[in-house]
Order: sequence, then C-alpha cells, then structure tokens
Amino acid sequence: MIIMGIDPGLRFNGWGVIEFVDNQFNHIANGTLKINEKQTLPERLVEIHNKLIEVLNIYKPDEVAVEKVFVNINPESTLKLGQARGIAILTPSLLKIPVFEYEPNLIKKSVVGVGHATKEQIQMMVGVLLNKPKIDSEHAGDALAMAICHAHNRKYI
Repeated sequence: MIIMGIDPGLRFNGWGVIEFVDNQFNHIANGTLKINEKQTLPERLVEIHNKLIEVLNIYKPDEVAVEKVFVNINPESTLKLGQARGIAILTPSLLKIPVFEYEPNLIKKSVVGVGHATKEQIQMMVGVLLNKPKIDSEHAGDALAMAICHAHNRKYI
C-alpha cells in the first residue's frame, strides 16, 4: 500500500510518500511545495492544487492522510489554514484517492507513543521508522508522520 501524507499550509505544503507492506515501512519520497507569498489567496490555493496534482500523479498513492485542523490563537490564521487544508483534501479526492483525517494527538501517539510528543521527538521517530531518509523540511517530516499514523490506524477505520 502506498500512502501519502500532506501537511497543508499557505506558504509551505509538506508531502511524504511511504509504502506499508507486512507491517514494514519503506520511504519512497518527500518534499515541500513552496507557494508564492506574493499571490492573492485564491491564486495560492490554485497553486497548491496544481502542485499537489503533479506529486499525486507521480507517486500515485492508494490513500492520503491529512491532519485535522486545530484552532489557532488567531482565528483568521485558522480560517486561512482551513482553506489550504480543504485543497489538500479536495485534490486527491478529485483523483478518486481516499483521504483520511487524523487528530494531532493521534499522529503523535502513533509515531512516538505519546500524544503530547514534541516536534523534535516526532522528527526523530520518523527517521528511525523510515531508516533515516533525507527529509526535505519540517513540513515534509510532518507529512511523513501523517502517513505513518495512517498506516498504523487504517485497519480501525
């Protein structure tokens, strides 16, 4: 099974692709989509969509995992992130790829073993579980963590 995790954002979108077979992880690829900050919000959303389509068409995942939105201190930032997240859910759905959403604490628990793990702990365990691949960015590492979480939890859905 090929699983892609997507860490959506308006400036950077992390993505990570893993293979999960017989309870074994295999890192396939990861990267960060850099979105032009000088564009309007609608233009950024189109750019996110177009770049995600390219990655999805290259790696052809069977399923996609996306983190559920948490509420930020700044409601405007939360709303904008929600729009980027909507594109991250819509884009694979348009290609008929099932999308699954996970709470941040479940992602942390699935990767590290505790629901309140630090970013450093998550990144370290992603490296351990995937045999220390070169990870493009923190965003790509988060996306790989989402893919790992889905691999661990998909049988319960």
